[in-house]
Amino acid sequence: MRTPRGKLLLVLAVVLVVAGTGWGVGTLLRSPADEAAARKPPEPSLVTVAVERRELVATVVVSGTLEYGSPYPVSLAGVVGGSETAQRATRAPRRGTLTEGAVMMEVNGRPVFVFSGTVPMHRSIVPGAKGADVRQLQKALRRLGYRAPATGVFDQATAAAVSRFYAKRGYEAQRPTLELRQRHDDLRRAVRTAQEVLATERKALDQGRDVLPLKVRLANARQDLGEAEQALKSARAQDHTAGDEAEVEAAESAVRAAEEKLLAARQELARATATPTPAPTLGPSPTTEPATAPTAGATAGPPADTRLLELRVANAGADLAAARSALERVREEADTARARRLTELAKNVRVAREAVVTAEQALRQARQLSPVKLKVANARSDLAAARALLAEFSRTYGTVVPPGEVVFLPRLPARLHKPTVKAGELVDRSIATVTSSTFVVSGSVDAAEAERLKAGLNASIETEAGKIVPGTVTSLGGRDAKGAVPVTITPASMKGLKKLAGAPVTVRVTIGATDREVLVVPAAAVVTAADGKARVQVETAPDRTKEVEVRTGLSADGAVEVTGDLKPGDMVVINSA
Repeated sequence: MRTPRGKLLLVLAVVLVVAGTGWGVGTLLRSPADEAAARKPPEPSLVTVAVERRELVATVVVSGTLEYGSPYPVSLAGVVGGSETAQRATRAPRRGTLTEGAVMMEVNGRPVFVFSGTVPMHRSIVPGAKGADVRQLQKALRRLGYRAPATGVFDQATAAAVSRFYAKRGYEAQRPTLELRQRHDDLRRAVRTAQEVLATERKALDQGRDVLPLKVRLANARQDLGEAEQALKSARAQDHTAGDEAEVEAAESAVRAAEEKLLAARQELARATATPTPAPTLGPSPTTEPATAPTAGATAGPPADTRLLELRVANAGADLAAARSALERVREEADTARARRLTELAKNVRVAREAVVTAEQALRQARQLSPVKLKVANARSDLAAARALLAEFSRTYGTVVPPGEVVFLPRLPARLHKPTVKAGELVDRSIATVTSSTFVVSGSVDAAEAERLKAGLNASIETEAGKIVPGTVTSLGGRDAKGAVPVTITPASMKGLKKLAGAPVTVRVTIGATDREVLVVPAAAVVTAADGKARVQVETAPDRTKEVEVRTGLSADGAVEVTGDLKPGDMVVINSA
């Protein structure tokens, strides 16, 4: 039997169920008018955005990867060492920094050195080699402190510098192999054998009875020629003979004596002419008083007779002229005699030369008739051939730099980024990839965006962790197969980037910016009318607008710079629907 309380609860539950059912049915059931009202579109309204005053920056976003720059695949130009045997890596390349003169790896126990240079290694550098690669190697050795010329010729001095460089690093420069040394010895022995054969055949030819007298005659003719040439040389070296010199000296002495005689006669004539002769006076008479001295006014006697003295002067002058004439005649005769003597000696030289030529021709003809002549000619040809082979071989014999033992890289120091050969493997492909020691971001953009970029633009590099590093666009490439343009951005600082190598980054390249705060509206708010002028609609009251003419400037990220009758806070329409 139920209690009154229980009956009350049951009644309440039934009432609630009935009420809930009625409410649910009521919500699902609508009248046609209610349904039409629910489907009626809302009243049209304006979509507006406020005008802002701020700085505007236009950017191009590049997604890329942070990695070391300037990747450069490295391959060996040829064999390492002097043998063509299988080239096997005995020490693999290791990651790290490569400096000039460093050992990159070892092949068959031989080193592979790294030098700075733009000319790739392409041949063995052997003694006598010339070219830009040789000069490049010489400059590298000089930078490392090894004395070497910079002539572009691999000479003995360069080979010595190479040997010192190898020894300093614990290796031995590549010397000729055993096979090459044996070949060199064989060629030298061939030359000596040919010399011995030629000497033997010549001796047999010269010992013939018909040849020996002719050899003696030729020797005598050559001796006569030497004596004649020496006599001519001595005669040309002196002006005159001893006899001619004596005659010239005697004639010169006679001239001097005549000059002295003429001078004495002239002096005597001058004295006689300058001193007058006094008049004679009578002696005292025995009966008169002694004569007194002439008075001061007494007159001189008649002038002295100088005709004899003048004749002596004239004769002395004639004697001097005759002496001088005799001297000239003696000198001319001495010169004539010297010329005759030189002519005679020159003739003797010509005759002696003719005798030598005649003797040589006679000896040559006699040898041509000798049965040993053919053997001598053959021996001479064999000797010439042996010497030519030895000279050709010797030009490239000595210390060499094999093509695989040097790698020239465009820039050092560099970073060995990825070895591609391991110890024990054959070296028949690329051995490693080297990069620069600086980081770059490598990415790409579509062709339209690439037209807005250029080298030198500032950029902002953002890592996944949110770190931002400034950078610069350094290069733009050509379109790839997909039509994208490669872009390279270089960070301004490498600090803290080593751990991020290979990580994806986002780069924002600044292609333009305002130098101050400007009025900015959404690009969708600007409408160009038929007259070509740009306008915006400004809301003046609810659902009421006016057109304002504006001039546009920089655009970025969907916004555009405008100038006109606007102020910050004005509401411009971007959608009238």
